[in-house]
Amino acid sequence: MDEVPSVPETLGLIAGRGSYPWLLARSAHAQGVKRVVAFAFKRETDRAIAKHADEVRWLHLGALGALLKAIEESGVRHVVMAGQIKPTRLFSMRFDAKSLSELRKLPVKNAHTIFGAICRCIAETGAVLLPASRFMEKEMPAVGILSAREPTEREWADIRFGCYIAKETSHLELGQTVGLKDGTLLAAEGFEGTDEAILRTGRLGGKGTVIVKVSKPGHDMRFDIPIVGVRTMKMLKKARVSALAVEAGRTILLDKEKVIALADRAGIAFAAVDAAALAAASTKGPTP
Repeated sequence: MDEVPSVPETLGLIAGRGSYPWLLARSAHAQGVKRVVAFAFKRETDRAIAKHADEVRWLHLGALGALLKAIEESGVRHVVMAGQIKPTRLFSMRFDAKSLSELRKLPVKNAHTIFGAICRCIAETGAVLLPASRFMEKEMPAVGILSAREPTEREWADIRFGCYIAKETSHLELGQTVGLKDGTLLAAEGFEGTDEAILRTGRLGGKGTVIVKVSKPGHDMRFDIPIVGVRTMKMLKKARVSALAVEAGRTILLDKEKVIALADRAGIAFAAVDAAALAAASTKGPTP
């Protein structure tokens, strides 16, 4: 297989929900990509993608065969997956024959196995699948306090414990995002996604809860990377969360300046942390 160039001339973009796909397309152009071909999904992909991609091919969600054919016909050699697909769509979308064939091969069906199968199918077309963070590296914060307010000692205790819980459970396809308060685990992200886990934390803990979001051990950077954006901050405010910690170097901040400004406006302490180190320091749980 050819070595992946640092900046390919043409980029295929499999575009899911939210602003991430078009922000990545814009960043790719700024870094020298001459042509972006977006493979978008009806009723899922933000139509703003048309303003930032040079070509958009609209497909039905669940039509894996059509996606693979579109990739082959476009002639793109390098592809990146960006943006979420709402997990619950798995039970409502109409699958084509290729999708059903691949699903039947999976003894366990979750985001990792399903997207892993899609990655394998894309590779079989001859295209190279790039990490989901490609062209967005500058949006991945290093260790440090991002907000004006630093976490309190109580919040730091929950952050350490949250890192421990999340790292221990995320390989089970649960708990990549966890919510805590005063050393008590309130919510662990399941199939419903991050937003619902945040809101559930708020309902159970009220004002002053803490949210920790990390990557799972050995996660596949081609499709599995934590993302925090404006919508996330709005959910945190709605849930009356007081502190947010994300994993440094493994989390993408969309509209970073706006996200940090929203955190400051809501009084949310926002930190990028070395989650593995904090987890190791909290193997016995939070300090009383």
